[in-house]
Amino acid sequence: MTADTADRTTGTSERRREQRGWYFYDFACSVYSSSVLTVFLGPYLTSVAKAAADADGFVHPLGIPVRAGSVFAYAVSVSVVLAVLLMPLAGAVADRTGRKKPLLAVAAYVGAAATTGMFSLDGERYLLGAFLLIVANASLSVSMVLYNAYLPQIAEPDERDAVSSRGWAFGYTAGALVLVLNLVVYSGHDSFGLSESAAVRICLASAGLWWGAFTLVPLRRLRDRRAAPSGEGAVGSGWRQLTATLRDMRRHPLTLSFLLAYLIYNDGVQTVISQASVYGSEELDLDQTTLITAVLLVQVLAVAGALGMGRLARTHGAKRTILASLAVWTLILAAGYFLPAGEPVWFFALAGAIGLVLGGSQALSRSLFSHLVPRGKEAEYFSAYEMSDRGLSWLGPLVFGLAYQLTGSYRDAIISLVVFFALGFVLLARVPVRRAVAAAGNPVPERI
Repeated sequence: MTADTADRTTGTSERRREQRGWYFYDFACSVYSSSVLTVFLGPYLTSVAKAAADADGFVHPLGIPVRAGSVFAYAVSVSVVLAVLLMPLAGAVADRTGRKKPLLAVAAYVGAAATTGMFSLDGERYLLGAFLLIVANASLSVSMVLYNAYLPQIAEPDERDAVSSRGWAFGYTAGALVLVLNLVVYSGHDSFGLSESAAVRICLASAGLWWGAFTLVPLRRLRDRRAAPSGEGAVGSGWRQLTATLRDMRRHPLTLSFLLAYLIYNDGVQTVISQASVYGSEELDLDQTTLITAVLLVQVLAVAGALGMGRLARTHGAKRTILASLAVWTLILAAGYFLPAGEPVWFFALAGAIGLVLGGSQALSRSLFSHLVPRGKEAEYFSAYEMSDRGLSWLGPLVFGLAYQLTGSYRDAIISLVVFFALGFVLLARVPVRRAVAAAGNPVPERI
């Protein structure tokens, strides 16, 4: 074996080791999205807010009348606004210092601690629940900026679709496993000597413990890259660097065009994920066990969906595969509007359809964007991506919450989200992705 071959073999081995560690952050944090945000916290926080509501069904945080059923959606929106303020700074500091890993650790453990603290959410403490949700959600968003920014550094251009899809598959596998345990605890709470409320709070807190425990794996395996030397302090120059990043992004209008499309359609995806359990419990009169089972079905099928759509992207390209998934999302929402109340089988069918497109549309969007990032600016550009992924996904929950506030109907709220997928489809279809990759100074894959 020549020295050159040995170096390439060592480099490949080290890259594979980092990739395996990278997958485990999805494995760690995805249980927050599946168990906390999608299943338990929405209905539970809504019930806590209703317990604190007046005779007209309103609570009054800071003297502002808010319908109890809108508290959860509004808290999600506030968490996103906070994330918008923090994510670009985290990305700028990471790129300037080259130290993504310590920042990832801080964000992950603040979020895990806030999620574990949800065990104390009981009685009429809806403000505490909203506060912990805001902290956990914003922390997750910041951590994902740093996590996603590793992708261009640990995967070659022709393997990013597969690596990104495997990361999502790891996350959905963890979500399914934890939901099975949640289902056992919740459905058997009487036999464990627990009240229903205590069982829910244990499920919420366990997600935080899981998040913290498995974050240790990527923190051990990922490595920081040396940053270009700079005379400025990282924190002091963070916002100045962000301003420079935004100016730099204007030099890549096709990258910005993709981000705009992604911002729109992903806003719809994130809102469906966060509000589905509220819709199921409040509008369709489904019990918590049915909701857990439905989300478990989503997690299982999302693994197959992420891997399957990754394979489709190899033959049809990531852009075409994403566009097909957006068409399916639109049909899903239209079907959801007409779902009959008290009929779990139809809700399960809809959950299955969501699972098949959820993981793939998110994984392929991430890998496609990684081709549009100029080398050396990964964390900064992924902070903008994450603002589109989670950080700017405040409009969907706000629209959902306002629609319910004004009409009192969750069906009207759910159908209002169709516009996000339809507009996102049109905007993405107009992006010439091959030209966008070349304009960013990256090699253009054979099929994209």
